[in-house]
Amino acid sequence: MIAGRYDALRERVLQANLALGQSGLVILTWGNVSEADRVAGVFAIKPSGVRYEGMKLEDIVVVSLETGEVVEGRRRPSSDTPTHLHLYRAWEMVGGICHCHSTYATAYAQACVRLPCLGTTHADTFYGDVPVTRALKAQEIENAYEDATGAAIVDAFKKADPQDVPAVFVRQHGPFTWGVDGMEAFEHALILEETAHIAHVQILFGASQTMALGYPNEGKLDKKLLEKHYMRKHGAAATYGQ
Repeated sequence: MIAGRYDALRERVLQANLALGQSGLVILTWGNVSEADRVAGVFAIKPSGVRYEGMKLEDIVVVSLETGEVVEGRRRPSSDTPTHLHLYRAWEMVGGICHCHSTYATAYAQACVRLPCLGTTHADTFYGDVPVTRALKAQEIENAYEDATGAAIVDAFKKADPQDVPAVFVRQHGPFTWGVDGMEAFEHALILEETAHIAHVQILFGASQTMALGYPNEGKLDKKLLEKHYMRKHGAAATYGQ
């Protein structure tokens, strides 16, 4: 294979997709990770319908942020590419996006139920509830469905900062997560799945028996504790890590 202009970007995206494939969050080809290079004006993404095992650098597709056209790669990009493109255009701070159909997060998406912040495990990454997108209109589904999905995700954050809660449940579909690069977006998908699993177990054990009635304030994490845990890992005054 002849070296390409975007090989470093494609290699990072390959590794993030291989990590997703090995994580247990996906089966078959159900998911994708992308990463943007804002300086070059492109993003790289998993090819459509290609299995994770055996995926190589030359399979990764590079797409223009300006036009949405493929600029490098022999494969067709993921069918979710227009959704990724919409988010990159709307949110300049986002450098990577992950979409998958992990079990517990997808269950929340299909039930159209937000994931409440019930404890500090959630609060370490998500500063509050993980929202659900609005329903798409018939015209949006029929015309440019994937782009409309991106628009619905952006709409879900009209009153919130997507950096504070780097995840969303697309109504009746599945989760999307994002981060500074593709690997962080994938890691946020892992965290989202685990927090959704923990919340599910909490419901089963009756720790919050009224949750199924619409998630009232009882049982949710105290706001001060939420702020304490989130700010330990995020912002200029963060104390977590080296």
